[in-house]
Amino acid sequence: MKYSVLVVDDDHLVNNFITETVQRAGYECCSVLSGEEALGKMNSNSFDIILSDLKMKGMDGLELLSQVKKASPSTVVVMMTAFGTVETAVSAIKGGAYDFLLKPVTPDVLEHMLSRVVEIIGLRTENETMRRDLTHRFQNMIGKSPVMSEVFELIQSVAPARSTVMITGGSGTGKEMVARAIHYSSNRADKPFIKLNCAALPENLVEAELFGYEKGAFTDAKKTNRGRFELADGGTLLLDEISEMPLNLQSKLLRVIQEREFERVGSSKPIPVDIRLIATSNRNLKEFIAKGQFREDLYYRLNVIPIHLSSLNERKEDIPLLLEHFVKKYNEENGRNVRGVDNSALRLLMKYHWPGNVRELENLVERAVVTGSGDVLTEDDFPAELALGRIADGMLGLKVPMKLEEGSKYLILKTLEKFNGNKTRAAEALGITPRTIRNKLAEYQLSEN
Repeated sequence: MKYSVLVVDDDHLVNNFITETVQRAGYECCSVLSGEEALGKMNSNSFDIILSDLKMKGMDGLELLSQVKKASPSTVVVMMTAFGTVETAVSAIKGGAYDFLLKPVTPDVLEHMLSRVVEIIGLRTENETMRRDLTHRFQNMIGKSPVMSEVFELIQSVAPARSTVMITGGSGTGKEMVARAIHYSSNRADKPFIKLNCAALPENLVEAELFGYEKGAFTDAKKTNRGRFELADGGTLLLDEISEMPLNLQSKLLRVIQEREFERVGSSKPIPVDIRLIATSNRNLKEFIAKGQFREDLYYRLNVIPIHLSSLNERKEDIPLLLEHFVKKYNEENGRNVRGVDNSALRLLMKYHWPGNVRELENLVERAVVTGSGDVLTEDDFPAELALGRIADGMLGLKVPMKLEEGSKYLILKTLEKFNGNKTRAAEALGITPRTIRNKLAEYQLSEN
């Protein structure tokens, strides 16, 4: 689709140059010579992007920005000026501008900026589409990426069966949620869903927790106790982190799967059991088998229906919908009224590599909703480590190719924005001296007041 751009600049020559550049780049474009004309144009037309000069006769760029955000919050505004200040640049960003361009603007810089804006608009459009499309939700899981769509289809196809399922994936990818979705989509949904985390118990307690025990079976066995297999009868038993199950118990588990019966600790009486068994692991079980730490025959008994969950970093298209879900969830839990995240925060979250997967994203959104002061979450509401991680990965919202000086300027201005124009703190974060920042600002024709 073609995106529409409105150019606002009271200098005829600059206006014509920018308009022609935008049109050559493939955008629909029209132009006006004042802020008042721009608002009049918006009464009869909608624009995806506005490129506005900052200093104009009559209504200036900041006032136009404020009016645009009230009339059309989804319109992306980029400010332009020949001689700006750090304070003005920061004010523009805080007022809702996507970014701040210094004149004279070259065609390459302008086209690069527009491509970044289009990327954000595309993400936002997908988010709106996903909000209306409940097919991207399954039970409590959310995702529109191809890999998640395949997982949803697989859950629906295997849920009615009794076959054992092995769910693999990194920590925080949602393995337990998939297990619950399988259970609650099956004909066992009204029966128990019982979980045992094999990594959470000392080795000598795992057997008693799994199979139960008779009174007097060991010193502290004051009464007969039912284990997880018995509690899950008729329903589903989830063995979480199965790789941590002690080797001596693996043979007993294999026998239960094969014979569908077990004995409590301290008893020789077999107890029949009807369960759906689901196991999860964030480890490579084949490596455990090679090291003699996991039984190969048990692995094949568990891995009848394998389901693998990709990392969040491999399905970033799901992030906008997950953000919406978690913001809504923690609004309700904490009596807040956060409307969502702004463009800067969305860019930050999309560029981060998410080692903790969906769980990490949820924790960060909960913290931001609870501690944030505004009705929209910004980059400042998330830990600085996210931006540092993004920089470490070579990602800063920039696209290659880009001139080195342009990337340097972007980084310095964004860091100054982060620290509200404090050059000392910005210099510390960037690993340079305040004097270097002052020199660079002079080079960019940005005065310090």
